[in-house]
Amino acid sequence: MAHNRTPLDDAMIQTGLGDLPNWQGDRSGITRTVELPSFPAAIAVVDAVAQVAEEMDHHPDIDIRWRTLTFHNVTYSENAVTALDFQLAHRIDDVVARY
Repeated sequence: MAHNRTPLDDAMIQTGLGDLPNWQGDRSGITRTVELPSFPAAIAVVDAVAQVAEEMDHHPDIDIRWRTLTFHNVTYSENAVTALDFQLAHRIDDVVARY
């Protein structure tokens, strides 16, 4: 992929999504929704993702609806999807897989 904060074109986004079967999106952002077994488990995932986001200095939008979480990644400074969003998506998948 391109430099971390370089906006990706449609083809690059689709290629990146090919490695993330639970994600979908376009130039406006990439999104994944996950349902956890309980509200405390959902909040634990949010907390773990928050730690990853701080480490990466790149933060997803997270919508919490009881035990359903929706993650939305976009690089706001570029107003586009970048490689950094895909790196974060992979890390989010790693966190979700632990629950």
